[in-house]
Amino acid sequence: PSSISSEVCKPPMFPMSYSPLILLVFTIVILTNTVGSSIDLQAYPSSYGDDPNSCESTQTDSIPIPPRREVYGNGRIFDITHKYRETLPSYEDPSGLGKFIWLNQSIKNGSDYNISVFKLIAHSGTHVDAPGHVFDHYYDAGFDVDSLDLEVLNGPALLVDVPRNSNITAEVMESLNIPRGVRRVIFRTLNTDRRLMWKSEFDTSFVGFMKDGAKWLVENTDIKMVGVDYLSVAAWDNLLSTHHVFLQDREIILVEGLKLDDIIPGIYSVHCLPLRLPADGSPIRCILIK
Repeated sequence: PSSISSEVCKPPMFPMSYSPLILLVFTIVILTNTVGSSIDLQAYPSSYGDDPNSCESTQTDSIPIPPRREVYGNGRIFDITHKYRETLPSYEDPSGLGKFIWLNQSIKNGSDYNISVFKLIAHSGTHVDAPGHVFDHYYDAGFDVDSLDLEVLNGPALLVDVPRNSNITAEVMESLNIPRGVRRVIFRTLNTDRRLMWKSEFDTSFVGFMKDGAKWLVENTDIKMVGVDYLSVAAWDNLLSTHHVFLQDREIILVEGLKLDDIIPGIYSVHCLPLRLPADGSPIRCILIK
């Protein structure tokens, strides 16, 4: 780990007159005092790529820095998925997602490979809802993430800016003038301006759909995929009722927690792929293509 000096990587120098037994005891004492309790023998404790004092420096000096991109193809492809991190907001949690991934087996601890284990709420970060999320009879019947229609999650999409002074009501929906035939709409709201997905504390003042706004969308548009920019499509005051309106007929798919910073409103091709989980929700990777 980063707290261990690189000197640990070097063999200690001892006078040649010392006996092998003394050298062994001296070495154990040095390593014990230097490392102490900071090593977790179950897994190497540093985060992925976060080991500046690695003993393998002679092998890694020539390795380039890993690329971290939000835009690909010379500005044609946009990643609208939030990277998972410990400070990602989590539903009703004031401290954020917290530690969610760790090494179960480690090359540095003697394994032939690195194997990570992660534990997440199914509705963490950028994710999708299945009908079983709010309807128990759908949950029992197996209407899980693996039952969702990938055709709905992939195809032409409209990104719209929602008026910043209101939740998404029926009046707001009508004012957006979304034409019939549009099947996928991503709604950017004040949540993006406030950068709520970048703050670890869950914020109940986020913008979302009110029940009447969801009802207007269902009854007056052809939208089958609804994307939003915080952890819930529904405003806090209408949390359950709005989800019921959207999911009761199992025709609309909800994608929540999208990263919409700096993306120009307009028509794109959206591509969203969830994990094939027998669950009420799943992390999902979404991109927009011009």
